[in-house]
Amino acid sequence: MALIPAYRGAVARPERPPRVTDVPRGLSDRQRVRKRRYLALMGVCLVLILLAWNLVRFWSTTAAIVMSAVAAVIPPVAAIVANRHDGG
Repeated sequence: MALIPAYRGAVARPERPPRVTDVPRGLSDRQRVRKRRYLALMGVCLVLILLAWNLVRFWSTTAAIVMSAVAAVIPPVAAIVANRHDGG
């Protein structure tokens, strides 16, 4: 079993074997990917709101409002991504 070399205290994880069939990924793999995408989008949403109203508003209120508008669109998109059927 080949291990990915550890760096800066990271835990080494075994490599995934290469896929040799056309069988779709298992349900847990697809759910894990969708959950990561959802959390990434919601993290971006949170960062946009925090930056807009704690930092950017001092320089440009218009930019803060635009950032907030973009952040308001992200949660529905994240929900669509999280609930999308991947055909498996």
